[in-house]
Amino acid sequence: MGVKAVNTVRHDPWQAALTQFEHAADLLSLKRGVREFLRHPKRELTVHFPVQLEDGSVEVFTGYRVHHSTVLGPTKGGIRYHPSVTLEEIRAFAMLMTWKCAVVGLPYGGAKGGVVCDPKLMSSTELEHLTRRYATEIGILIGPESDIPAPDMGTTPQVMAWIMDTYSMHHGYSVPAVVTGKPISIGGSAGRMEATGRGVAIVARETARHLGMQLAGARVAVQGFGNVGSTAAQTLRAEGCRIVAISDSRGGIHNDRGLDPDDVLQHKQQAGRVAGYPGADAVTNEQLLELPCDILVPAAVEAQITADNAPRIKARIVVEGANAPTLPEADAVLRERRIFVVPDILANAGGVIVSYFEWVQDLQSFFWSEEEINERLERIMVRSFREVLAVSQDKQVDLRTGALARAVGRVAEALVTRGIYP
Repeated sequence: MGVKAVNTVRHDPWQAALTQFEHAADLLSLKRGVREFLRHPKRELTVHFPVQLEDGSVEVFTGYRVHHSTVLGPTKGGIRYHPSVTLEEIRAFAMLMTWKCAVVGLPYGGAKGGVVCDPKLMSSTELEHLTRRYATEIGILIGPESDIPAPDMGTTPQVMAWIMDTYSMHHGYSVPAVVTGKPISIGGSAGRMEATGRGVAIVARETARHLGMQLAGARVAVQGFGNVGSTAAQTLRAEGCRIVAISDSRGGIHNDRGLDPDDVLQHKQQAGRVAGYPGADAVTNEQLLELPCDILVPAAVEAQITADNAPRIKARIVVEGANAPTLPEADAVLRERRIFVVPDILANAGGVIVSYFEWVQDLQSFFWSEEEINERLERIMVRSFREVLAVSQDKQVDLRTGALARAVGRVAEALVTRGIYP
């Protein structure tokens, strides 16, 4: 049935992550030993495992789990199912998760996992078999006090439920805190599905305030209309913004008079795609990035804003809903053009913040209301934005470098305080 796919890597995500880290390390004048320690992952696991498909055939899949740092606490990070998954990509995102957790003050280090597969070509039964076998293979690393996975590209709350159940079966009792992003019926948290997109909208609002830009009537273009992009669009529209463009993996739509994201979402659920929405012009994902707008939200996949298209970006603010959507060489162009970029490790941290809330709730078996979740999320996102902005202004650097300096500084301080074992 062809569930295997060939990796297509357009750039080196690990080198991009290292480049960003080195900028922050230079700014902080980190000692050589600390710098060297933080630029290497703590551990990397590669697994090859068989899965029986519904036609009776057996296919061998490759999966990864990488821990970048355990200095601040247990590791935290998503698991992605995608044909383009590589060890370099997983390693890069594990490092970014360390900085993401640190920049918002969570007691976690960074991790990431993934399986090379195309979940769109697999049945639910095949996905369950793959997930349970992968969970078993990485079971030597995961645990509620060691490494807590979460959903990412290509994975869902149901996938997290299968991982939680597999881990629990191996231990003989239920361990809901081993993963986050679960269905509420088995220990998931209210507000988790919307958390990342809600956080994107919060920092977009705070950025507009900082720049003196009116949010009411501001034109917003959103690339990627999954959980993150759709929630960000809905929340920003509720704040008075005009959503002028939306896209998913199959293409996009544009109407400068404004789109109703709720209506577009309903169309997508019926048609399976955003394209074809009545009353809007068709645009490609590439064209959407270059449309006239005030706020651009790249919430799809990495490496979307490059040195090639950065000179044509017309937005005043870029809020990174996806992980690593802007390449380092594009960052330099946007900075020179005075386009204000809110980096991924801050902009999309809402997901891991509410994952932390879910983990805490599971550990104490005491759950909060969605209103409490959203209030706590708001406080942390606003505080973190202001702290990063203060660092950025103090050191006269862009917000990405300020966020990385804030995060790397926190981890480095904890490392020096703990000392080197033995």
